[in-house]
Amino acid sequence: MYKLILTAIPFGMLLTGCMDEPSTTAPAVTTAHQQQQQPATPQPPQQQQTQPGKKTPLSQEEVKELNKKLLSAAAEGKTDEVKVSLAAGAEINAQDDRGRTAAMAATHGNHVETVKVLIEAGADINIQDDRQDNPFLYAGAEGYLEILKLVIDAGPDTKIYNRFGGTPLIPAAEHGYVEVAKELLTRTDVDVNHVNNPGWTALMEAIVLNDGGKKQQEMVQLLIDHGADVNIPDSEGKTPLYRAKERGYHEIVQILQKAGAR
Repeated sequence: MYKLILTAIPFGMLLTGCMDEPSTTAPAVTTAHQQQQQPATPQPPQQQQTQPGKKTPLSQEEVKELNKKLLSAAAEGKTDEVKVSLAAGAEINAQDDRGRTAAMAATHGNHVETVKVLIEAGADINIQDDRQDNPFLYAGAEGYLEILKLVIDAGPDTKIYNRFGGTPLIPAAEHGYVEVAKELLTRTDVDVNHVNNPGWTALMEAIVLNDGGKKQQEMVQLLIDHGADVNIPDSEGKTPLYRAKERGYHEIVQILQKAGAR
């Protein structure tokens, strides 16, 4: 009986059944979860790299010490040391115990090259010290012509006044610094008729505070040529002509009268 049943099954079905039978051995598949769980290949530790040219920030004490060196070098006109201090991180507009910047300290000593280097490095020429001086005001008042030229090139604020409420032209006129006065009158917008706290113009100081000599005569003429009002009185109501006559400055009297002084 068994023999008959086997005979009845077609040969093709037997062959198909054998081919469709699934394999008992499945291919190995690694899932994403399994990949994450696999230990990573150890890598050598990376060394921390510093950016080339990047400086370590200075401490406040280090900056303070550099500022002292800068101010000292500027006051002594040691231009190379000024450059070194700036390159090391000194603050160019740091002030000493008198309020002086390096530019002001160098101006005080009439150190032309040092002032030049500081201005080129970006020094603020308008900062005033405890006496209300800055490089522009001080150079003009002291007759430091070369420094004054450098400062004028840098574009000073001409509306900043000294402790007497005056411009640098007024003390320049007083002292007879003719070339300084020319520089101020031709290259800046300094007001030739500015009146300071004592009540004097540059013209009045040129007469009252000097000897009436050749330089003062030249100064008076220069001021008049640049628009000085010869009739502005002082705080006591006295005119330049009155003060010149009072002192016996005959040549200046003539210059004033020729300009219409009363």
